[in-house]
Amino acid sequence: FYFRNKHRPFLLFVSLLHVHTPLITTEKFQGRSRHGLYGDNVEEMDWMVGRLLDAIDKEGLKNATFIYFASDHGGSLEAHRGNAQFGGWNGIYKGGKGMGGWEGGIRVPGIVRWPGVLPAGTVIHELTSLMDIFPTVVHLAGGAVPQDRVIDGHTLLPLLQGTVQHSGHEFVFHYCGAFLHAVRWHQKDSGTIWKAHYATPVFQPEASGACFGRGICPCFGDGVTHHDPPLLFDLSKDPSEANPLSADTEPL
Repeated sequence: FYFRNKHRPFLLFVSLLHVHTPLITTEKFQGRSRHGLYGDNVEEMDWMVGRLLDAIDKEGLKNATFIYFASDHGGSLEAHRGNAQFGGWNGIYKGGKGMGGWEGGIRVPGIVRWPGVLPAGTVIHELTSLMDIFPTVVHLAGGAVPQDRVIDGHTLLPLLQGTVQHSGHEFVFHYCGAFLHAVRWHQKDSGTIWKAHYATPVFQPEASGACFGRGICPCFGDGVTHHDPPLLFDLSKDPSEANPLSADTEPL
């Protein structure tokens, strides 16, 4: 692929099977990690990404290639075999894969590399979206996004290059399937990030933070609780979504 296209623009999309159940890991990587089969799978994915980057470097395309590495959802909490967790870990964030509202299901890191254009070692604490890939690629290719419809994504380049300080996403709507579960508002003047939950999954058991009884959380029906008024959190102070606000605790 690289050899055929190295003298002209190309788009390479790689969707890895790794860090996803059933955690198919080749013999070479089994037992390599201290973190069981999941860790082995992470190490094999790391090796595969390394091979791709090495090929780009070897062809002299390093400074001409924009690389964006991300995941489409947080770790799956329900994926277990015996006592071994098979689906990753979401740190301080509540919930996981299959939950359209809680941070653990939707908040993932994005890693970008473009030597010579983007400064190394920069950390940007701004919300972006996988919907931003499309306008970013169009921007890089010198094109223009269609003007006859609303495009939900925003090009990442101004944010990555530091020409703007804030993401183009003032509001982000978080769906579980076709159902709106939550929405966040990044209040630009104060920097506060508010998040309202209209529906949340019913955890089984209740205190587990996951839907072990069903195997994955549903998006509608008797498996969700509807909130009126919505559950409201200040993510800038409470990223774990542990303390819903009320008119008494947050007059604003």
